[in-house]
Amino acid sequence: MSAALDGSASEGSGGVLRVAAWQCAPAVSDTGGNLRRLSDAAAGAAARGAAVLVTPEMLTSGYGLDPAGARLHAARAADVEAQVADIAVRHGIAVAWGHPVPAPVPGGVYNAVTLTGADGVRLGRHLKTHLFGDLDRELFVPSPDPPETFEFRNIRIGMLVCYDVEFPEAVRRLAVGGARAVLVPTANMRGFEEVPELLVRARACENGCGVVYANYCGADPVFTYGGLSVICGPGGEVLASAGPDDEELIIADVPLAARGTYLADRRPGLY
Repeated sequence: MSAALDGSASEGSGGVLRVAAWQCAPAVSDTGGNLRRLSDAAAGAAARGAAVLVTPEMLTSGYGLDPAGARLHAARAADVEAQVADIAVRHGIAVAWGHPVPAPVPGGVYNAVTLTGADGVRLGRHLKTHLFGDLDRELFVPSPDPPETFEFRNIRIGMLVCYDVEFPEAVRRLAVGGARAVLVPTANMRGFEEVPELLVRARACENGCGVVYANYCGADPVFTYGGLSVICGPGGEVLASAGPDDEELIIADVPLAARGTYLADRRPGLY
């Protein structure tokens, strides 16, 4: 079910960050249509007071591409980013959106998530580090760089893409870097329900930070997706969730105060 909240959020170490996760059906190679749908979702999230909207993985191009399609969409990355910036400014909301970008190897493509601020300025970008399955490895090259935190509304946040969040080390690195929330566009397929139902909650709980997981529902020509988008608080609690089948915009206030003692009590010299 989805959780609807009204009012504005306040940021800071003891406040909350109001976030939105947009669960939608995929539309492969329909950038114009995806941007129009993104604008509608951004308007809806902004009207409900969200500071940031998180989309599924590869939102602007769709995930079920072939290598030629991935390269074509990556070559248009700068133009698409300008259009997303216009959407963010028009609706006054930051957008963490999934898309392809060129990689510095012949024919290479990265699977990226970019956070565009409400002023249209790029605030951060993460390139997917862990590739899952044959399609991921056929379309993309893995990032050589680890995930990093960056500032958003006076707090530190981080971003990952899909399979990245299933690795405890990735979220832990962001939490050690001060992240109070981790934004995760994903394209999780039907049959892997343990990820949103178990692993995302565990990542939030063991790191004392919020996790926002935005997935597709429905199907494209390659995959059927599992939905179950979820927003978790720093204790692993489910603050808002979507069902497996329908498009939904879920919104929740993520507490920013640290939870638990795992970070303080860990002994990295033993690991």
